[in-house]
Amino acid sequence: MDFELTPEQRDLQAAVRAFAEEVVAPAAADADEREEFPTETVKRMAELGLFGIPFPEEFGGQGGDLMSFCLCLEEIARYDSSLAITLEAAVGLAANALHRFGTDEQKRRFLVPMARGEAIGAFALTEPGGGTDARAVRTTARLDGDEWAIDGSKAFITNSGTPLTSAIIVAALDEEAGDGGMSTVVVPAGTAGLTVGSPYRKVGWRASDTRELSFDGCRVPADHLLGERGRGYAQFLETLADGRVAIAALSVGLARGCLEESVRYAGEREAFGEPIGAFEAMQFKIADMRVGVDTARLAYQRAAWLRDRGRPFATEASIAKLYASEVAVSAAREAVQVHGGYGFIEDVPVARFYRDAKVLEIGEGTSEIQRLLIARALGLPADLGDTHA
Repeated sequence: MDFELTPEQRDLQAAVRAFAEEVVAPAAADADEREEFPTETVKRMAELGLFGIPFPEEFGGQGGDLMSFCLCLEEIARYDSSLAITLEAAVGLAANALHRFGTDEQKRRFLVPMARGEAIGAFALTEPGGGTDARAVRTTARLDGDEWAIDGSKAFITNSGTPLTSAIIVAALDEEAGDGGMSTVVVPAGTAGLTVGSPYRKVGWRASDTRELSFDGCRVPADHLLGERGRGYAQFLETLADGRVAIAALSVGLARGCLEESVRYAGEREAFGEPIGAFEAMQFKIADMRVGVDTARLAYQRAAWLRDRGRPFATEASIAKLYASEVAVSAAREAVQVHGGYGFIEDVPVARFYRDAKVLEIGEGTSEIQRLLIARALGLPADLGDTHA
């Protein structure tokens, strides 16, 4: 087995690490405190080409792969998970769906500006009455002449109301496509009948844009259908598999931040006349963090490696997402413990990491769902059929 990154991947990793240290880290706490979408920082990421990494050059991308994209997510999430999830949702979900299933015309219109970072997209699956049960979609899309008429609502949609948002990929029930059929439609931002709610007040990821969407007689041209009619559910599942690998990389970045902040603090903070890092209890906590970070990184890199070579990877994606997200939550908890009372003060990065970590066990398939998918891959009976994402 070869664990070496390519020279191009190492160069990209180094460039993004420098950007994260010089640009992302100094601005992260302020953006979080103000709960403000970091438009200018996002534009600077676009200048680096980060929004186009896994897409072909002919559609504005960098011609890279999922591994390269995940390396970037880890570096950004080391300092700011809000910024990392903005990048992940824009690239791994919205733009990725366009790349996978869009026509050449749709790619030229919607994907090219996203890959160049001139605009970002949103991926709208979750609804107020259904999260884990992805087939509980009640938003409808009805083909009326040469237009789609969309009615319903979506919840917890990342990047849906930013100044840079250009389009939203919407999963909707399409009754004419068959029993329970779903179709996917591209809705440009600002379309009449689309109402974007106010940003949620969240425990973590406070600088990311997350909103509820309402569709009331929202109409888009018939050629905004993304992919094959009636196959929206399958398309979303394929896209989510990529997203799970990316969330695992983001989780590793957060956990690595907890580890590095804990090592630094344990070397500086003194108790009983010596650094607390000299005490076995602290050493064990920090050593366990290192084990988790390294193992989770291997898990996401294995899944990305398989994906980039066109091999089956869905189970490995679930393993990586499950393990890395739980490592991140554990590392955040222990990092606060290492910092003691200071870890409970918002001025310290690990307090923000602690708030940001929990949602990693929920988004893009909960830990419980990942365990069910892994069990299904082992041949165990499935108790929910094919109804969950």
